[in-house]
Amino acid sequence: MAARIHRSSRLPPSKWRARSVAIAASMAAAATISGVPGEAIQAAPVPPPPGVPPAALLPGEAVPHASARDTFDLAAALSTSDKASKRSRVDVGGCEDVVHGRLVGENAGGQGFQTTVPGGQVSELVARTTNPPDLTAWAAQAARCSQVTVDDAAGTAVSTVTVQPAPAVTGAKSLSYRQLLTLPGQPPELPGLRLRTVAIAADDVLVVLRDAGTTGLDLDALAVAAWQHAAGPLGR
Repeated sequence: MAARIHRSSRLPPSKWRARSVAIAASMAAAATISGVPGEAIQAAPVPPPPGVPPAALLPGEAVPHASARDTFDLAAALSTSDKASKRSRVDVGGCEDVVHGRLVGENAGGQGFQTTVPGGQVSELVARTTNPPDLTAWAAQAARCSQVTVDDAAGTAVSTVTVQPAPAVTGAKSLSYRQLLTLPGQPPELPGLRLRTVAIAADDVLVVLRDAGTTGLDLDALAVAAWQHAAGPLGR
């Protein structure tokens, strides 16, 4: 399937690695519109999502050979990165969410980090949301959006997504996929930006691990460890 979409980021492919904080995040408008004839339409208040303590994240020593570690709050990351995305977003059968790795639903809160490791970067997001993702449906959509051409003012790139068997986690659903971002016509011997994502979800909790580059890490094992580590601080 080929489609053309507008990428919200104005950064060229060489700068996408620095945006790895944002590629785990997506939030649609969370207001419920209500009203009756003759009355002003008002947005019903939406309760805040349950909090996520920073302790739910993997400790720094759990990521092999990690160096500098930058942490972030999901709400703050969404407020700065997703508003512009919603203004410029073009719906092409849901492929824009697959291209940008948007797994987090509306009304979500959470904590995350990204860290540099040999060969690339690793990021983790632990989120709680009132609208958890259906990872089975997401995997099916990723398979349908296996090759997408991305256009914006910064240029054109090709996103190739491959869904893989995910680690089995008792009582939870999981998702694993690889993504390669290249320039159109780029020779096979020239590497593009390689991303791998593993997500685990149950009830209102979502844990996402992503590496960018050629880290060689066992991301399945790291994601399972992250899920098990988050259970205690989240009271699961």
